[in-house]
Amino acid sequence: MTGKLVNKVAIITGASSGIGEATAIALSIEGAKVVITARRSDRLEAIAQKIREKGGQVLPIVADISDEAQVQRVIEQTQAKWETVDILINNAGVMLLGPIEGADTEDWRRMFNLNVLGLLYGIHRVLPIMKAQGSGHIINLSSVTGRWVKAGFAVYSATKWSINVISEALRQEVYKHNIRVTSIQPGLVETELINHITNPQAKQNAENYYQSMKNLSSEDIANAIVYALTQPPHVNINEILVRPTAQQD
Repeated sequence: MTGKLVNKVAIITGASSGIGEATAIALSIEGAKVVITARRSDRLEAIAQKIREKGGQVLPIVADISDEAQVQRVIEQTQAKWETVDILINNAGVMLLGPIEGADTEDWRRMFNLNVLGLLYGIHRVLPIMKAQGSGHIINLSSVTGRWVKAGFAVYSATKWSINVISEALRQEVYKHNIRVTSIQPGLVETELINHITNPQAKQNAENYYQSMKNLSSEDIANAIVYALTQPPHVNINEILVRPTAQQD
């Protein structure tokens, strides 16, 4: 297989649908060996089959990345299969919107455990590998809501602001080791995120907003990720903000 990422080993979290699935396919087309991880084994196997049919190399691993031990297992299985990790794409996340008053506080824990701690666990585990080989690229999926906030978005936006802060601090920590860091900040994307919202009014509001314009596709974001990954080694694309043309905020 040919492409700009031939023989690079990439781990993609939250790869069972949406942006994660599209990114896994896009990186595979560019020649990367992709490790896809999520909790839904049936979806992972279906995506793995798609990649294999296109001639790609893929390793599906069922894992919940909010559990640090399971993140470690993903890294160990990746190294056992392909020895190293060149790319980590922290895509897994949930968007549980709603006001602070009357909220189910378990929603807050789920978001911080997955969106923030899960991301940190992966970074923590791959950094020694990337430093030892003198190269690597970490891509963190943030959001346009990591730049603004409004009522009903407080905790979700807090997790995405956290990702932007983590990404910039990390960049400053690792640039001398030739490790690049990119924060991808999508606007409205046609994904499963709104299906997970537990607050009925917040879910209805989100559905109405999504239906008010033509959303981005998962492939649009995958293309942005491929762009960042395939720049020359001396070029570090730190942030990419991608909105639908029709999105004002």
